[in-house]
Amino acid sequence: MAGDVLGVTLRGVQAVEVEVETEITSGLFSFSIVGLPDAAVRESRERTRAALRAIGLPLTGKVAVNLAPADLPKEGSLLDLSIAAALVGRISGRPFSRPAVYLGELSLDGRLRATRGAVPAAMLARSLGRPLICPSANAPEVGLVEGVEAYGFETLAQVLDYQGGRSSPDPIQYVPSPEWVPDASLPDLSDVKGQLMARRAAEIAAAGHHNILLVGSPGSGKTMIARCLQGILPPLSKDEFLETLLIRSAVGMPVPPDRRRPFRQVHHTASAVSICGGGNDLRPGEVSLAHRGMLFLDEFTEFRRDLTEALRQPLEDGFITVTRASGSVTYPSRVLLVLAANPCPCGHFGDALEKCSCQPQEVERYRRKLSGPMMDRVDLYVSVPRLSPQELLDLKSAPGEPSSVVRARVAAARKRQWARGKELGVWCNAELPERFLKSSESLSSEGRKELSSSAQTLRLTGRGVVRVLRVARTIADLKGDSLIGPEAVMEALAFRQGSVLS
Repeated sequence: MAGDVLGVTLRGVQAVEVEVETEITSGLFSFSIVGLPDAAVRESRERTRAALRAIGLPLTGKVAVNLAPADLPKEGSLLDLSIAAALVGRISGRPFSRPAVYLGELSLDGRLRATRGAVPAAMLARSLGRPLICPSANAPEVGLVEGVEAYGFETLAQVLDYQGGRSSPDPIQYVPSPEWVPDASLPDLSDVKGQLMARRAAEIAAAGHHNILLVGSPGSGKTMIARCLQGILPPLSKDEFLETLLIRSAVGMPVPPDRRRPFRQVHHTASAVSICGGGNDLRPGEVSLAHRGMLFLDEFTEFRRDLTEALRQPLEDGFITVTRASGSVTYPSRVLLVLAANPCPCGHFGDALEKCSCQPQEVERYRRKLSGPMMDRVDLYVSVPRLSPQELLDLKSAPGEPSSVVRARVAAARKRQWARGKELGVWCNAELPERFLKSSESLSSEGRKELSSSAQTLRLTGRGVVRVLRVARTIADLKGDSLIGPEAVMEALAFRQGSVLS
């Protein structure tokens, strides 16, 4: 029966197969589990023993369970069902009808409880060519994985009836991810008064997945614009949806209602582990939970310097490696970073409506919290001035474009990017390689001249030049142009000309 029963443990967001071996010998009762189990796995001894007793199979003698490979740490309650199935096979002495991959937590009365990691487990079972046996409560997320044979059960007894050939349940049906529906709870761009530059920057950021910094006084509308940006992001593609689903399943988050992009907002008091990931079980942080979506850091200058610096590597590379004594795990982290900050400690530096009360040295110390290397990874710098009450209450001013109109332009620009990205191996303009951006396939001769003269004047770094080209490429895509012209370069530079905090 070796290899008939495979369990699952998680390493990051990937499922790793675990072969469950058992031995029962005569003597006083004892139950041991070896193979680097954590506390939750060791506690499965009591859950498994009680569940087997509940179905009329009490354990006696010396019970030993080996979880192979022995040098791989095992965590969580994911292995409960596989341990119980292996013990039943040992007690009965008869092989199961089909080798399978087992996933699920046991209750004391033999019921199966949902557990995290169902989607990674389904992908593992598909790659091994084996059926997945899991709790019925995990069926909705397992059903989102195409090409896997999986069966959901309510109790351990039902699992044994299936493996004993006494029942023939229907497999979990594949259900394509639901179509995206705009979130009605988000503010609409038409509700934003004025702020033409900020609205345009939000459109460019959404179209090309470019990082953006919004700076303005309290009440100027920075947070509202950030939430509007969330509402104009295009839906996830099928592959992107599975990537985000894999991460959510690995941490036990519920299945998303549709293909909307992840949105994560982090408070400035958050810890490094919560943002970057880690802990004893090496779980992903907010930067990975926002993968393929938007990570919003409000009051960015209030974050500790070490936290903001820790974001530099994942923003540049699109992944983050979490290392602890127990090992290291790499998580994806391709996010659209949206930062919002006040211009000074009191929040009114440069405000036409209220005088700033800060001393010059206080303002300088406040601005030093934004490091040069970190700001070099921001594509769009936007000042959000506070409007007067008269401007806010002016009923004669024409409303801006609604989110639905802007969203359509963003979607059209993304289609152009996806068509281009298939050949280049990227999915958005924020990832375009430097060699393509500077080639004649993308940059016109006039655009090249404009960028060359401006880069020298503005003393742009090499990374800064590339980021300007990526933004200009998105602007050209929004216009439907095949080449980056001088107008697109100048508009991209307008959002890049030094920090709005200088």
